[in-house]
Amino acid sequence: MRQVVIYRGEDGYWVTECPGLPGCVSQGASREEAIQNIREAIRGYLAVLETEGLPIPEEHFDTLLIAV
Repeated sequence: MRQVVIYRGEDGYWVTECPGLPGCVSQGASREEAIQNIREAIRGYLAVLETEGLPIPEEHFDTLLIAV
């Protein structure tokens, strides 16, 4: 299980990021498409780490939402 941040980008597309996997970012025309795309990106990211024999980072659910 991975934490994902999703928000609408300036171009109208939905942007998704997985903070626990640096550089793991995706997007989609709809919220649902963006979620599906980040799932695929996470799977691919983890597969590369495994193939390269690199450690898979543990997930930390330390999210804080601040209203300003």
